[in-house]
Amino acid sequence: MRLTETLTDGLRAALAKAGLPTLDECAWEIPRQAEHGDYATNAAMVLARAAKRAPRQIADLIVKNFPPLDEVERLEVAGPGFLNVFLSPAWCAGALREILAAGSAYGRAESPAGGRVRLEFVSANPTGPLVIVNARAAAVGDSLARLLRSQGVQVTTEFYVNDAGNQFEALARSLDVRVRQELGEPAVLPENGYPGEYLVDLAKAYRAEGCRVAPAASERERVEHFGRYAVTRIVEAQRRVLRDYGVEFDVWSSEQRDVRDQGLPEKVLAEFASRGLSYDADGALWFRSTAFGDDKDRVVRKSNGELTYPAVDMAFHHYVKFGAADRIIDLLGPDHHGYVPRMKAALQALGHPAEAYQVLIVQLVTLLRDGQPVRMSKRRGEFVLMDELLEEVGRDAARFTFLMRRHDSPLDFDLAVATRQTSDNPVYYVQYAHARIRSIFGQAVEQGIAAPVPASVDTRPLVEPAEQALIKRLLEYPELVRGAALALEPHRVAYWLHELAAEFHAWYKHHRVIQDDVRLMHARMALCAAVGGVIRNGLDLLGVSAPESM
Repeated sequence: MRLTETLTDGLRAALAKAGLPTLDECAWEIPRQAEHGDYATNAAMVLARAAKRAPRQIADLIVKNFPPLDEVERLEVAGPGFLNVFLSPAWCAGALREILAAGSAYGRAESPAGGRVRLEFVSANPTGPLVIVNARAAAVGDSLARLLRSQGVQVTTEFYVNDAGNQFEALARSLDVRVRQELGEPAVLPENGYPGEYLVDLAKAYRAEGCRVAPAASERERVEHFGRYAVTRIVEAQRRVLRDYGVEFDVWSSEQRDVRDQGLPEKVLAEFASRGLSYDADGALWFRSTAFGDDKDRVVRKSNGELTYPAVDMAFHHYVKFGAADRIIDLLGPDHHGYVPRMKAALQALGHPAEAYQVLIVQLVTLLRDGQPVRMSKRRGEFVLMDELLEEVGRDAARFTFLMRRHDSPLDFDLAVATRQTSDNPVYYVQYAHARIRSIFGQAVEQGIAAPVPASVDTRPLVEPAEQALIKRLLEYPELVRGAALALEPHRVAYWLHELAAEFHAWYKHHRVIQDDVRLMHARMALCAAVGGVIRNGLDLLGVSAPESM
């Protein structure tokens, strides 16, 4: 049971004993100032109307009737009726053993309402290599999957390959031109073609592999031939880069194979028609999305009979995604804000609860070096490639830097900071705390000192304020992980780990671990082991390694 759950149970018991109304939920926060306790709640103010009493009077009754708990040293009423809880130092010291005993399971939970989630992220068009904003989306999405799984949610991660439609045809025609040029034939890129140098490289590979298109092939057959070749090779490269980044998807879905070839768009249009949710106008077919909160109705089939991209996506979400999940989470780029209302409208029209479909917008990244904007790409100066970023800063620094800020806030990524082995590099600072702890235990082994057994170590000597503060910080971790998972905000874990590392480094600077007082030494070794274990657990949720030495 989380500490806040124990405190909530105590508060409800006090309310019942005092004859006051109960609370369905109780919000606890950690005060910024130590004199305001370790946890605080405004429960008395929330209950004031129902109890028909002043909040401070309610708070006084809670204090008077609060049951004895090993966790709690005392309660105080502050201000208009805040209830401040001070934890027992002896209980906190003893709680270290439970943290150590839990090991890698500390912070994990099994939620009976976890359900099945389909989480789609990255899903870059297969028209070119992955770029830096894809790297940010991959870090957020993969960490979010890890977070949700840690709380008992069944998560299926998905990459959706847009291997059909106008962009697919533009890619096919662009490669066709590059192959012609590679063979010495005169050819010019189409107006909507892709000018990237990577297609020149792809044309060289095509020729080296001895690939050919039939001389008598029709225009449609040439598009299909070159399009499939390009998509296959580009998606292979995307998989490889993502694997190097520590991201493996459970499902790679194809727009052509899994949606269009199955006739799903036509099926969803038939559903709209049967429910009176579509109409013809100006030669096109429209979906009545304004009936479900959108600002205007949307075309789902053009006047030339061609399906619109939203129509295909509506079918994909309705039949494929919701066919295998209770809840869908899509991570989209900043240019997709307007896309969200139409998808929400369509899914509600098809009978799905509004809350079952969630979209996170992942904002853009500005690349800097010592505060100055830079462009790294050797192949095209208009974007920064993900593999170039990984080559320069590495997987851990890239992922942690992306996760130090909310996904919906623009991010400045400074290459110089990310590669610096100093305290101003967040990932180095956190990883160094773990490596420092492993070094302490290495020194102990060299001096013939055995590590204490967690179950039997006496932690009562941990009475220093800095030690108590560290333990209380560790006790926050399960609630932190749960909150980050509920809010879909993995950056909370990265930020909290940085704060924990800072607290540990400050404590270590002024408190000797290996020393003559064996009882105190063992207690402090237990504290170090607990901090190291929690850092390792947190970094794992972010997909970042916890090095033994640095």
